[in-house]
This record gives sequence, C-alpha cells and structure tokens, in this order.
Amino acid sequence: MDVKSIAVIGAGTMGRGIAYAAALGGYRTILEDMMPESLEQGMAWIRKAFDEGVARGKVEAGARDAALKRIETVRSVEDACREADMLIEAVPEEMELKLELFTLFDKFAKPRAVLASNTSGLSITEMAAMTFRPELCVGMHFFNPVPKMKLLELVRALETSEETIAACREVGRRMGKEVVVVRESPGFITSRVNALIGNEAFAMLEAGIASAEDIDKALKLGLNHPMGPFELGDLVGLDVRLGVLENLHKTLGEKYRPNPLLRQYVSAGRLGRKAGRGVFDYSEAKPGENKG
Repeated sequence: MDVKSIAVIGAGTMGRGIAYAAALGGYRTILEDMMPESLEQGMAWIRKAFDEGVARGKVEAGARDAALKRIETVRSVEDACREADMLIEAVPEEMELKLELFTLFDKFAKPRAVLASNTSGLSITEMAAMTFRPELCVGMHFFNPVPKMKLLELVRALETSEETIAACREVGRRMGKEVVVVRESPGFITSRVNALIGNEAFAMLEAGIASAEDIDKALKLGLNHPMGPFELGDLVGLDVRLGVLENLHKTLGEKYRPNPLLRQYVSAGRLGRKAGRGVFDYSEAKPGENKG
C-alpha cells in the first residue's frame, strides 16, 4: 500500500497541523474545509508555522518552500476524496458528524484509500461499519500542537488490516512521529489516563486544596510533565475535555464522572485559549503566557 497523497478534512486546529506534517513529510496534501475563512486561516497558520520553524533552525528554507507547494485547498469532501490515497478527518468530536464523513469517504474515495479518524476516544469500529472497507479504517490520534508533539496513536479497530497499520506507521514515520499501536478501547491510552489526571485536578481546585497555578506547577516540577493539567486543558479546549470524560463515564463507569466545576466552566463559555478564558485568562496575555 503506497500512500502518495493525503487529504485532511477540516482546517481547524488539528487539521491544519496534520496538513503541515503531511506536507513536510513529502506528501501531496489536500486540505478541505467548507468554510472559506477556515481555509484561509488554516493556510495562514501553516505558512506562519513553517516560517517560525525556519527561524528556529528546525526547518530548512528549501524544505519549507517545497512543502508549501505540496499543499492545495478544496471546499468539498468529494473533491478531497478523488485523488487521495489516505483521508484523515479532523472535525469536532461528534460521532454523528464522523459517521456522516465516513459514509462520504466510502462513496467518493478511491477503492483502496485508507480512511482515518483523528478522534481522541470515539469508536473507529463504529465509523468503519458505515463503509464497505472496514479493513482500511483506522484511528490516527495526533496531538496538539501537531508540529511539536511527537506521538501518534494508531488505533486498530475490529477489522483493521495489518497492511493498513503498516501504511499508517510509514506515514507517521515520514511525519516525524513516534508511533504506538493500541487496540480500540474507550479513550485509547493517552486520553484515558489524561482524563483522570485532569478530572482530579478540577476536584482539587473545587475543594480549595491548591490554586490552579500551584497544581500545574506541582505536576510540571514534581512529575516532569511538560504542561500542567489546567494549562493543557485550556490548550485542548475544556469542552473537548468534557466530551471525552462524558464518553468515558458512559463506557467505563463512575471514576470518569466529569467534575461539576469543569461542567460549570464549559457552561459559562470558559473553554480555554480559543475563547480567551478557561481556567486561566488569556484575554491580555502574551503568547505562551496566562494571567492566572
């Protein structure tokens, strides 16, 4: 199975990062979003990310220029499907939306195209059931920010073939990722463990055990985590975190019941960096900082 072109569905935070990695890895890259402004913002982010990589000495100028030439944009899933050897959806964590996409993938994609979901915890087997090619369906869980995060979780669904896993391993390698393979289960590896950490951090904050700043500092300095649970939650989006916990609570039981304070933050629109405020306030913060 020779993957030469990759279509990424959704030009939001994850989609644009995956497109960046695919183009840098040498793949013809098709970035799709039905919203013109999302495509424009996605491409602006990709160009900026490449320029910053060159400035930091992480990417050669020639590699940047070649990668940017490999990226094209389209505004329909059908157009994205026509020539891609692999499709990766990076839309919000809503199963109905993903099921609809996999139905369209199966209808319009090439017969041997790999169909992948960037879900952080939803069932790939359920998505694969919408197709006539379940052996070609797989989870490819990237991490934010994609250009910097080295891990790629490959999720093997009930009927995913070894050939599909091997093709995805090679894609991950060319994208500069370290790959782990996990049998489908709720939350996979990272989301399952991280959900407990984040939920417990909210329980401690709710109980007044320590401030959000000190909880984050303790985990960074004491457990060598690169980011504290609140800093990471604000980056990913507290609504996304809540959705993951709700799914894990439904499938794995009471220990994953979302903390009430997390629910309050989401209800109040305090979703994290994308909203300007989450656990921390980013409304006047410089990049990489928060106001506490």
